[in-house]
Amino acid sequence: MAIVEVTVIPLGTDSTSLSSFVAGCVKILQQSGVQYQLTPMGTIIEGELASLLELVRQMHEQPFLAGASRVTTTIRIDDRRDKTATMQSKVAAVENKLISAGGTE
Repeated sequence: MAIVEVTVIPLGTDSTSLSSFVAGCVKILQQSGVQYQLTPMGTIIEGELASLLELVRQMHEQPFLAGASRVTTTIRIDDRRDKTATMQSKVAAVENKLISAGGTE
C-alpha cells in the first residue's frame, strides 16, 4: 500500500481564495472511497499506487474544469512493500516512541 501526499495549486484564477478548488478535489476523493486526510497544506491519500496516481491526475484536472488557467501539482510517494503501512500506523509509530521515551505532549 502506498501513501501519497498531494498538493494541487490552481494559478490564474480570479481570486486568491483556493478553498472552492480544494473542495472540488476532495469531492473526487470522496467519490472514489479512498482513505484520505485533508491537511492545511495538502491532502494525504492511501491505497494501491496505480489507483492513487489516477486520482492525482483527476485532482490535477479539476481546477482546469473550474476555470483555472494553470495548475501546479506536487506529489510525494511513500511506497513501502516490506510491510503494510497506513497513515494511522505511521503516526502511531511516532506516538509510541514518544511514550516509550517518556515524552509527553
